[in-house]
Amino acid sequence: MLSAFAVLLCVTALLAYLNERFVRLPTTVGVTLAGALASIVLIALDSLGLPGLRGWAANLLETLDFTTFVLNGILSVLLFAGALSLDTRQMLRQRGSILTLAFLSTLISTALIGFGAYGVFQLVGLEVPLMWALLFGALISPTDPVAVLDLLKRAKVPAKIETLIAGESLFNDGVGVVVFLALASAAGLGGHGHGEASAAGVLGLFAQEALGGLLFGALLGGLGYLLVRSIEQHAVEVLITLALVVGGYVAASALGVSGPLAMVVAGLMLSLWRDQIFGEHTREHVLGFWETMDQVLNILLFAFIGLDVLLTDVSGPLLLASALLIALSLGARWISVALPFALVRAREGYGAYTVRLLTWGGLRGGIAISLALSLPESPYRAPVVTATYAVVLFSIAVQGLTVMPVVKKATAALEEKPTQS
Repeated sequence: MLSAFAVLLCVTALLAYLNERFVRLPTTVGVTLAGALASIVLIALDSLGLPGLRGWAANLLETLDFTTFVLNGILSVLLFAGALSLDTRQMLRQRGSILTLAFLSTLISTALIGFGAYGVFQLVGLEVPLMWALLFGALISPTDPVAVLDLLKRAKVPAKIETLIAGESLFNDGVGVVVFLALASAAGLGGHGHGEASAAGVLGLFAQEALGGLLFGALLGGLGYLLVRSIEQHAVEVLITLALVVGGYVAASALGVSGPLAMVVAGLMLSLWRDQIFGEHTREHVLGFWETMDQVLNILLFAFIGLDVLLTDVSGPLLLASALLIALSLGARWISVALPFALVRAREGYGAYTVRLLTWGGLRGGIAISLALSLPESPYRAPVVTATYAVVLFSIAVQGLTVMPVVKKATAALEEKPTQS
């Protein structure tokens, strides 16, 4: 396991260096594309009669286990670090739009993509049950703004838009995982539940995971506040926050509540109080540690996404279904944003291009792939996994590299319209 991780780390460092030295794409986009290209080259060499290298690389990736690496590994750190970097007071001012999008948009998107995917799979001759199509809708609906946030900062996007995108993504990651687990429980899939559940049981599981995660995160944030404010040593403060994240995530899983939502709330609470609990001389060290951890782990995650193309199955029907599902996911994202956003847009003063920015900037990432790979072996697993990779790679490569014009128009529209924030 350690040797496999060492290889992944070295390959990621090499891909990041080559991108920064010669290509200069946004780092997460660059390493994803480079990893995917390397995977395609290995697949091509294998098909040309040079076996061995592809099998070795595939075995290495399977040893690392992407699902464990993300869901039970770096996800807690990424969510906490992302929340800690936000302006919680600004988020509280935008709480209506953020929570509306995080909950309503995710649920609407899950339904639209799920039922639409069922039709697409039937159209191309793939017999995928409705419940598996809905699981695909749940895992592909959460957005991951990591690859686009760097572009937003370079464009000097107002804090309001950046907070909206980041805040929605942090919360809908947690909501999407909870919806996925609830659907998996209803389907009786091993490893995701305790057999088939009734509608009331599924709703109860959703409430337990979501509300329990929010409350447990508040408890962790309060504990962190009490501990950190009484000391003034940055190494110990880093250690305490790291223990809250890793230990808190494990405890949340043991308690049966949402670890992702708990990490988001804990990070936001410490962000709210950071000027009070971190001294002038320690704040830079602690926040710098979490910012660096966030950047390094994100680069590692996106390199892993690109390299994991080796593990996908490819066929004519799967490729056709994937292309159709890319279009379906974009359309569902637009509808799922536009409908609930109509409730808050006028009141909170967002520009006309904000929905378009949320649609095109709603990138999918590692959580979607890790959830897809966590599904048990089944004849229906391959179509879901392949379609997930297709949507994720399209969003990172195409949307991530073409989002800047949409960003600029959204920024101009926002600056022209007076706000109440």
